[in-house]
Formats: sequence, structure tokens, C-alpha cells
Amino acid sequence: LDLQKGAIAAGAGVRNSGGGHYNHALFWTTLCPAADSGAPSAALQEAIDKAFGSMDGFKEQFAAKALGQFGSGWAWLGVTPSGELAVTSTPNQDNPLMDGGAPVAMIPFLGLDMWEHAFYLKHQNRKPEYIAAFWNVVNWPKVSEYYEEYASKQTGVPVEG
Repeated sequence: LDLQKGAIAAGAGVRNSGGGHYNHALFWTTLCPAADSGAPSAALQEAIDKAFGSMDGFKEQFAAKALGQFGSGWAWLGVTPSGELAVTSTPNQDNPLMDGGAPVAMIPFLGLDMWEHAFYLKHQNRKPEYIAAFWNVVNWPKVSEYYEEYASKQTGVPVEG
């Protein structure tokens, strides 16, 4: 996690390779078969409702960030330093843990890969279709764990590798 904080200052190799590893390692753990997707925990649902009005409101704002990302990058849900949920996006392999990596400072705990390799084979240029399909495979129990155990405590989610 310390590597992420200083990745931009460390140069392109650390920024791109280190960011890419962290982003993908987090991303894969937040996905599961559709039958196992579940729902957010009560604590996470309450935070979503407070920040976005509803799950639909959250999904709309998240999709807007994802669709607004020009070129390759990521959309993120995270906890700001004030403890509120927010969404943001980052270019390339940047992430909100990096100093200066995102327009909104936050501890991310759910990200969506908006690189072409993530969606093009199945969805071609239909990004809204890709984003809608994403919600069917979000591992809400794992995302809720990341929110409650890490992000809500202002601690980055640890990843393997």
C-alpha cells in the first residue's frame, strides 16, 4: 500500500506496473459468479443511501464516472477522508491511493476496469452494456467486507502479490 502512495513520484514504471497490479488484484476479488453476487451489507447499504440517495442513484453516478473516463482507466467507489462514500475515476493505471492519482481523495474498495481489454471482446464499444453487466457479478459480501474492515477505517484494502 505504501508503494501506491508514492507511485507517481517514483516514476512511470512504478506508477503503471504497481498501479496496474493493485487495481487488477483488487478488481478480481470483487467479482464472483452472478448466483453468488448477493447484496451489500446493512452498513454499506446505509452508507450508499446516505451518499447517493439509493442503490440506483449510486449506480447512475458510478456509471457516469466510468463513461466519462476518456480512454483507458478506472471508475472507483471509496471512502473520502471525511468518511463519506464518493465515486471518482482515474486514467490508465492510476488509483485513488496514489498521491495526486485521483480528483477525489479516497480509500477505494470497488473499482471497474474501463480499459478496452476488459470489455471490447464481448461488448465492443457498448460501454453502458458492460457497466450494467458488471453489477450482476459484483461480490457484494467481499465489497462489504472491504468497506467495513478497511475503507471505513481509512485503511487501504490489502491485495495479494
